[in-house]
Amino acid sequence: MGQDQINVSRNEVAAKPIPPVTESKQTQTIGGMLSAAEELLLKKVMNAFGNPPVHVVLWDGREIPTPDGNSVAHVLLRDRGALMKLIADPGLNFAELYSAQRIEVKGDLPEFLEAVYQVWPVSSHSKLRELLAPLIGLQRNTFSKARSNVSHHYDIGNDFYKLWLDERMLYTCAYFASPDLSLEDAQLAKMDHVCRKLRLQPGETVVEAGCGWGALSLHMAKHYGVKVKAYNISKEQIAYARERSAKEGMNDLVEFVEDDYRNVSGKYDAFVSVGMLEHIGVDHFQELGAVIDHCLKDEGCGLIHSIGMNYPRPIDAWAERYIFPGAGPPSLGQMMQIFEPFNFSVLDVENLRLHYARTLEHWLRRYEVNADKVLAMFDQEFVRAWRLYLAGSIATFKTGDMQLFQVVFTRAANNQIPWTREGLYQQQSSRRG
Repeated sequence: MGQDQINVSRNEVAAKPIPPVTESKQTQTIGGMLSAAEELLLKKVMNAFGNPPVHVVLWDGREIPTPDGNSVAHVLLRDRGALMKLIADPGLNFAELYSAQRIEVKGDLPEFLEAVYQVWPVSSHSKLRELLAPLIGLQRNTFSKARSNVSHHYDIGNDFYKLWLDERMLYTCAYFASPDLSLEDAQLAKMDHVCRKLRLQPGETVVEAGCGWGALSLHMAKHYGVKVKAYNISKEQIAYARERSAKEGMNDLVEFVEDDYRNVSGKYDAFVSVGMLEHIGVDHFQELGAVIDHCLKDEGCGLIHSIGMNYPRPIDAWAERYIFPGAGPPSLGQMMQIFEPFNFSVLDVENLRLHYARTLEHWLRRYEVNADKVLAMFDQEFVRAWRLYLAGSIATFKTGDMQLFQVVFTRAANNQIPWTREGLYQQQSSRRG
């Protein structure tokens, strides 16, 4: 895993005779007072972060070690302006400054961020933003805005994602039935895990909302004998999925539709959405519930897989601005707005939080191996921003700041449901071929 290196030389002060008090000496005294003020401001910044075990190095070589001398990383502030921006808004501006190379981190970046998140006081989040969390971003995922938001993240080039995703291009949490699984095997296991939860049978019909690059749709059709209609508004992803479907001879079983989930039509035995819910906005959850209600058969089953929160609040401001505009991972309580108005019964909830942390570790390792190729595609600020995004995501899942929910549901009157979870964990896969 790549690490940013710092080379900071400490100031060496030679002993000299004490000169008479002059204007230059007064200037030095003022400079000393300013340095003391800067160190005080830095201590306030560190206090805002919860005083993580970090050794700080300032632009002029001054060092502020941890009280006990133990640190997970060294952090260099390259200029006085960086300190001022940290004081103004530590959460947002740290990421911006890191991306712009005005802050450097020497040490393991995910470990450093995890240490910060572990001690960052909850009270540091804006209370007003927490109170307004259900309202933040209302109408930001209308038909036109949703397409723009998705394009910002997913249409930056398939070649970029090919550098660090698995061979099937799955950009969602994998399932590590064994911690030492490869990323490819864990993503395959995730798709089988989803299919077993849906209890797919040959000849059934499935609708997928937000299909990514098409891997799950093609897997369901090829290995479970179902017919799939998959919706997505990302031009890049749909083009890739269609090309792959044609190459694999799956066009008779899988149809990829470039359209919004709100335009889903038809009746299906199963509804599935993996990694879309966090992008549609809580104010559209009942809309999604209505779509499921009109497309799911009486004995149909559904599964929604989504990044989530333990309580309602906005996503990190930097990630929302630069990486995932319009995103808003929900709490479980908020997810119930999909089910309750339409009398859907929740059958199963599973939290794969640590599986997502492991998935991201694989992604970051591959990203670092290919960082030079990413630089050739974009620029250094992009390379660093995405490094920080992946490393920060590892830290948020490891510290419990983010969750990964899989929720299985059906209609209230449907009695064709399993008695136990035994079928989910059978050693022999239920898929064909």
